[in-house]
Amino acid sequence: MPRPFDPVVLEGAHVRLEPLGESHLDALVAAADGPRDTFTYTWVPKAEPADVGLYVRLAVEQHARCEGLAFAVVRLATGAVVGSTRFMKAEYWDWGGGTYSQSPDAVEIGSTWLAESAQRTGVNTEMKVLMLDHAFDVLGVRRVTLKTDTRNRRSRDNIERIGATFEGVLRAHMPATDGGVRDSAWYSILADEWPAARDRLVTLLRPPN
Repeated sequence: MPRPFDPVVLEGAHVRLEPLGESHLDALVAAADGPRDTFTYTWVPKAEPADVGLYVRLAVEQHARCEGLAFAVVRLATGAVVGSTRFMKAEYWDWGGGTYSQSPDAVEIGSTWLAESAQRTGVNTEMKVLMLDHAFDVLGVRRVTLKTDTRNRRSRDNIERIGATFEGVLRAHMPATDGGVRDSAWYSILADEWPAARDRLVTLLRPPN
């Protein structure tokens, strides 16, 4: 049987990803308490202890079911929690005869949101590099999936910027955060595609000379 993801802290030059837990509750309330104009198509908890508490509990339960691992996003320059992201929907493939992988063969990166102060700062780019490095080099996955509401142009631009391949649209895929039914745009990065994509992203993260 698969086991839950090993809790791990991922840290770069600008951001640290810490396994999300109850200790982050107050900080996550503060991160959610700001302009929400960019959250239209993303589930972001209300800036209230009860809603953030539910958000954290569901993430912890997801981890216990071996489906993923959620993180609090900490901006190193300020030490503030500025959002959350996670590994989710881990897939353990049957390689024949009921023999399943013990570590995930594929995983999704999603449920990502950042406070307005952290948007367009390089935080999202660096945390994706950290997570994709971990997915491919440590977990050994063959594929990382990323998806978003087709209407979320900003999210789609960010996903395409990291080098993911657009695979198509799954129509009427799931409830939308604005109360309707969502069409989802699906993207992926494969293990053999990541080195070239990573080089490109690292170049973007370097300060100009």
